[in-house]
Amino acid sequence: MATENSSSDSPFWNKFYIPSYFLLPDSKVQTMAHIPVCPVLVFVNSKSGGQLGVSLLVTYRAHLNKHQVFDLGQESPDKVLSRIYMNLEKLKLEGNDPAARIQETLKIIVAGGDGTAGWLLGVVSDLKLPHPPAIATVPLGTGNNLPFAFGWGKKNPGTDHQSVEAFLKQVMKAEEMKIDSWHILMRMRAPRDGSFDPIAPLELPHSLHAFGRVSSSDELNMDGCHTFRGGFWNYFSMGMDAQISYAFHSERNLRPEKFKNQLVNQSTYMKLVGTQGGFSPSLFQSNSKNIAQLAKVKIVNREGQWQDLHIPHSIRSVICLNLPSFSGGLNPWGTPRRRKGDFTQPCVDDGLIEVVGFRDAWHGLLLLAPSGHGTRLAQAKRIRFEFHKGATDHTYMRIDGEPWKQPLPTDDDTVVVEISHLRQVKVLATHDCKSRSIRHLPTTGNHDTQEDDGAEEEESPPEGEEWRKFGAADTFKIPDEVDMALFS
Repeated sequence: MATENSSSDSPFWNKFYIPSYFLLPDSKVQTMAHIPVCPVLVFVNSKSGGQLGVSLLVTYRAHLNKHQVFDLGQESPDKVLSRIYMNLEKLKLEGNDPAARIQETLKIIVAGGDGTAGWLLGVVSDLKLPHPPAIATVPLGTGNNLPFAFGWGKKNPGTDHQSVEAFLKQVMKAEEMKIDSWHILMRMRAPRDGSFDPIAPLELPHSLHAFGRVSSSDELNMDGCHTFRGGFWNYFSMGMDAQISYAFHSERNLRPEKFKNQLVNQSTYMKLVGTQGGFSPSLFQSNSKNIAQLAKVKIVNREGQWQDLHIPHSIRSVICLNLPSFSGGLNPWGTPRRRKGDFTQPCVDDGLIEVVGFRDAWHGLLLLAPSGHGTRLAQAKRIRFEFHKGATDHTYMRIDGEPWKQPLPTDDDTVVVEISHLRQVKVLATHDCKSRSIRHLPTTGNHDTQEDDGAEEEESPPEGEEWRKFGAADTFKIPDEVDMALFS
């Protein structure tokens, strides 16, 4: 068994083992008998996957240095990475060549749900580390869209010695791929009555953990409004699918003891599709909640021009998609056949987000077919939703699996949600990777050809104001008081 200062007792585990003096400031520098060829830092959400997270911690700590394996419920990754990288930089300045080699080859393993994986991606993005590490994701959640998109599977893994060793072998063979992140801005009028932090009755999801007020000196600040911001990696959605997800999360928060198993969670989710009106819009949901009647939508097209986006009146759910994995591995965009003027097969690093619409759950079932897809609406560099007073006072929104109930204007005010490209980080992709890259890194999966049936984009109206991104230093930061079980 490994100790905190010595190497592992196995030649295989020695390939990943990092001695303590690289990890802990002010540790005594040791003479190294070897340098790990694939040094890793392991972050585990111990509350994910029932007891699987705890079991993974035990297995990794039994074979690696306990100071390179972290329980996210005990220590946040931004603090860990800042401390370790500062120590590595210090050692490099002292002429320590092994420290430089470890920094250049370091990889991160994160085990948890999509929320946990997105958190680690965001932290690495925000910290802007020298030689930022690529990230491998262990699927411990319910949907596991992020791991599935890059070939790590969607079923909860084994936690025994053999299973973890097999995973580490994949990490060694995996190739790096860049992935876009997306910035989301939301502006709404300050309430006349009630609480202001957050705006009542807004229930901020934990995936928007860094949403905060813009300072009065910020050019994007508007008098009488609150402006919030955050980031996401996989998708933003609104409408029917977010409503079902909100019902699921509400039920889980009320009865957490019933949501300890991935299969049970998925079964409960499918039941809610029916009870929330996913199959019967005429009985459960009025036409006033169709997307076209809720919001005016604009996009920035490939040429950089703002234009109105036509949303068919039958569409009850819109998804802005970055990865080819949604609701447990489904691909709403599909793989269109490329022809001049048509939509193209999406890439996770092309700076474009795919906008897809669905009428109801029956429409969504098309995704189970080999060539199934939703109604393709646009591929855009930016997208803006403007909500004005209408027949309903709320809608539902969701970011990377985290839903919330969004109040809409009841007077002449406007709620604005705007999404734009932020930056990129590196992930590790296996040979089963479902995602495509413009840099021609590993691309496999279902690349069947399909005919285009998406709505055509309208001609460009006058160009909007120049966009200025936030300095998103804390875009993905999670408060210390957040219960990590919510990310499982």
